[in-house]
Amino acid sequence: MHSSNQTDTVKALDLWIRTEFKALNTELDNIYFAQEDRSNVHLQPKLTKPVTNKLTETGRLLIGDVLKEGNTDNGFESGYDLLGNVGLYMAACRRHEITEPSREKKSPLVEASALALQIGASLGVTPRFSTSHLTTHNSAINGEFKSFTSLDDELLFIDYNTRGILGYKRCADALLKLLPMGISHPLAADMLTVAKQALNDVILHNDMLFKCLNPQRFFYSVRPYYKPYRVGQNVYRGANAGDFAGINVIDLLLGLCQGQDPYYSQILVDKFLFMMPEEQAILRDCMRRKSLLDALLETEKTQTTSSWFQHNGKLFLDVCQLHGRAASQHHQQLVERFISQMAVNEPPAAMASITASGPPLPVLLASLEKLKDLRCASKRDDIPTRYDDMCILRHLINGNEE
Repeated sequence: MHSSNQTDTVKALDLWIRTEFKALNTELDNIYFAQEDRSNVHLQPKLTKPVTNKLTETGRLLIGDVLKEGNTDNGFESGYDLLGNVGLYMAACRRHEITEPSREKKSPLVEASALALQIGASLGVTPRFSTSHLTTHNSAINGEFKSFTSLDDELLFIDYNTRGILGYKRCADALLKLLPMGISHPLAADMLTVAKQALNDVILHNDMLFKCLNPQRFFYSVRPYYKPYRVGQNVYRGANAGDFAGINVIDLLLGLCQGQDPYYSQILVDKFLFMMPEEQAILRDCMRRKSLLDALLETEKTQTTSSWFQHNGKLFLDVCQLHGRAASQHHQQLVERFISQMAVNEPPAAMASITASGPPLPVLLASLEKLKDLRCASKRDDIPTRYDDMCILRHLINGNEE
């Protein structure tokens, strides 16, 4: 339901986003998908131009009304939801190439840019829609959450992405609760067991998504809404499914990734403003904590044969194994099948805007593989993985050389 303190203009924009906006995008995407060249949004202007004109003008008027109203200070949740609605509109304009960052020095969506910049600055977040706007902070009305289109594959993508994020958050919460208790605490095993269950859920939900999602529909009808777009003068990268603190909390508390690693810390810096402010605070706090891996490795040798070390250490290794498995699953199934393989048939002109995060596809793939190998503690000479330390720990627990 709408927040009781939202104004009529804010409610009108929200209603449009949930109804006509969604219908217009669906109509356009069905036109594109029926073409031989599904990437080209300009092939049938007689069909598409009236629809994009209606989308652009209606959104401009509704957002203009909200902007004229000024800052009504209706609280964080209301402001964040409004930012999401403005962001969805701007992302759709980018998807249909009503706007295109490479041909502009500033966004032609003047009203939307002004409102997005005002809200983003006041809330301490990036002035565009982010993943949480379509997942964990996407309020449903009468059983329907917000989406760009009514296409089954987009709804499936949002649904299972949200489930995966919630699984990662449950794992992160369990590790955060364990931290002040210490790895040798009798109840540490309970928290590690919860973390295992949560990661198993992530793997299960990912698997369901990969099996049910249509690669063609994802690549041509879902992915394009997540492209970078310009707000005011600046271009902001696309929303990423990893733009929440939980997955990095797991990285850091397990010890598989380290805050002092320049590559990994750059990832964190780049994503901070794409997260909710409370998540930013949690992640900053985790960056100064000692990891569970380091706590186990620093245990006195006389204690490594104790029941707590063996039992909790085994559970810890299980959690690490599942975290790495989920990372490999994402890389090998989603990235390879739904992006890399699909991009092979794209014309050179389309390759420049394949990725949501901005860099060329080969650069993005190399970066994602590096991150996957950190989470898997794979043996690599060019990045500081915890391969050797994990071998030592496995030897202490299993009693044999790896």
